[in-house]
Amino acid sequence: MTMRANELVAYLNEYLAIAAIEDRSNNGLQIEGTATVTKVAFAVDACQSAFEAARDAQAQLLITHHGLFWSEVRLLTGPHFKRIKTLLDANVGLYAVHLPLDHHAEVGNNIELCRLIGLTNIQPWGQYKGQPAGYGGSLPQPITLNQLAAKIDALLNTQSRVLSFGPQVLDRVAVCSGGASFLIPQVQSSGYHTYFSGETSHSYYHDAKDYGLNVIYSGHYATETVGLKALARHLESKFGLQTIFLDLPTGL
Repeated sequence: MTMRANELVAYLNEYLAIAAIEDRSNNGLQIEGTATVTKVAFAVDACQSAFEAARDAQAQLLITHHGLFWSEVRLLTGPHFKRIKTLLDANVGLYAVHLPLDHHAEVGNNIELCRLIGLTNIQPWGQYKGQPAGYGGSLPQPITLNQLAAKIDALLNTQSRVLSFGPQVLDRVAVCSGGASFLIPQVQSSGYHTYFSGETSHSYYHDAKDYGLNVIYSGHYATETVGLKALARHLESKFGLQTIFLDLPTGL
């Protein structure tokens, strides 16, 4: 299936509601490519490796979660120049979708992580920039913290860091992908005792401890692959486009 690039971009803008969500990322089409698209590549990060892989896969559009442009002026020098030149020389377009993909109720990172670990009665919790902070729900049957962490590791091919400051047997879990340790107070106030997220830093260790929460940190990269893969399946189903996911893990 071939479709016009501007029609695909217009559909993505509307489907992902990029205009409705406040974000530091300049979401949407960041670099123009060919006029028509038959193959779309997906990658978590807009980086040289992703651009070369998209070019070599003969994709006409690359969709990333972390784009190149973040509302600051960046000079076209060094790696930034090389990255953009790679896309322009290959005539590959770049589309970025950050918070709108985290929040999306159908193909978002957070909802997909809930589905991945089998949560039921999934509901939004908290608030961030006028949107739900994340999603959470109930486990089909109670399991231990270590069992849940092992399940996540197997499903995401990652190695989680576990902070064990809450109950050892779990029945409900709050979820937010990426770097979302700052939301720990909202996790607690939303009635959860276990939080599944991406990455943390030293600064938030005592928040988890003092709020009495379990936290499973499974990696920023690993937790933000799932939304892109879901969006790829959606575009395949709706438009018959070819898609490819470019797996470029950082281990972080």
